Amino acid sequence: MSLDWIYYAISWILLTWHSAWDAIGVPVDAVLGTNFAWILAIIFLVVTVRVILFPVFVKQIKSQRAMQALQPKVKELQEKHKGDRETLQKEMMELYKKEKANPLMGCLPMFLQIPVFLGLFHVLRRLDPDKGNKTLYGWTVDQFQSASQAKLFTAPIAGKFGSTADELASLGANGSTVKIIAGVLVLVMIATTYLTSRQMILKTGWAEDPQQRMIQRLMLYGIPASLLISGAIFPIGVIIYWVTNNLFTLGQQQWVLRKFPPPVTAKKAVAPAATRNPVQPAKSGGLFGRGKAAPPAPVKAAAPKVAGPKPGAKPVNNPKKSRPAKRQG
Repeated sequence: MSLDWIYYAISWILLTWHSAWDAIGVPVDAVLGTNFAWILAIIFLVVTVRVILFPVFVKQIKSQRAMQALQPKVKELQEKHKGDRETLQKEMMELYKKEKANPLMGCLPMFLQIPVFLGLFHVLRRLDPDKGNKTLYGWTVDQFQSASQAKLFTAPIAGKFGSTADELASLGANGSTVKIIAGVLVLVMIATTYLTSRQMILKTGWAEDPQQRMIQRLMLYGIPASLLISGAIFPIGVIIYWVTNNLFTLGQQQWVLRKFPPPVTAKKAVAPAATRNPVQPAKSGGLFGRGKAAPPAPVKAAAPKVAGPKPGAKPVNNPKKSRPAKRQG
């Protein structure tokens, strides 16, 4: 199956944004060793893709909420079918089907972005001035020449950490500079990839379902670890795309988790009696309800309790009342 339609689509978005920034007045030539018009074109490629995929992101959040609400039932099934993995998996699949929850939905936005990532990877790899057919995928010769010379702090966006000497020579790049810029960006890419997964897991908690927990571990540790190796073959422009996408995800997740917080599970909702505070002072005034706490209502002093006589005990006379009055003179 040909992927040319993806390459044409990625090229069209890149060239459209580059033309837009050029029309606004963003310098096409390098400033501080950076061609900002092309860097912004890559950044807004991310914005374009994320806006298109926003409905999918909403479905991802809804699916994660449904999965979290099913955790008590999943735990019951695990206790019921302990030691019988085959029956447990069958029962859980039936539960997911009945409740219309999909444990793989959490990875869907990432999977849908893979064609975009591969398309950008392919387009940037062909930005070699020595290669022919510079008008491929709708590019003009001038646009091709401009993109092949585009740099980030003097490192070409088509260069990569593992670029050979011939590749660097064709791009007119310094090998040490490319390695430093690419290496720093790879570390930032790994860190932001880890943070996006950690942010979601901290808010929603680890899943009880072993399959879902395995996916969470893969997202949290597996993918960042793999980038340490694969990052060496990514062009700098692709890493810029990945880092921007991660930062966009961090902001989007933070907004969604604040606006639509995860449901409180029964385990978290019921706290031990010894740890609960029965009286919480109400907050009044202040910006967003952050003013001083209102003083607690005054508590009336209780009357001292007087112990009554025990059953069968003789009544005790009050010595003050039973004492005879003194006779006078």
